[in-house]
Amino acid sequence: MALKILYFASLREALDTCGEDLPLPAGIGTVAELREYLAARGGAWSKLVESQSLRAAVNQQMVDAAARIVDGDEIAFFPPVTGG
Repeated sequence: MALKILYFASLREALDTCGEDLPLPAGIGTVAELREYLAARGGAWSKLVESQSLRAAVNQQMVDAAARIVDGDEIAFFPPVTGG
């Protein structure tokens, strides 16, 4: 399975990347599993599981951690933001 993953706002700054195309091993089928897989990289990547308020979108639709992901999906991760 291959996904396009995007990182926004302070998460992008912490990870020093705006995104990546990533082939995934079998067994990763939800947003939560993807977050765990990425966090296993260590360092700043652990923010993906440490933050309870991290938001995710699959193909530009807001989803929860249990959302299913499939080959070719675009997954975006971003912290909550406030405006004013």
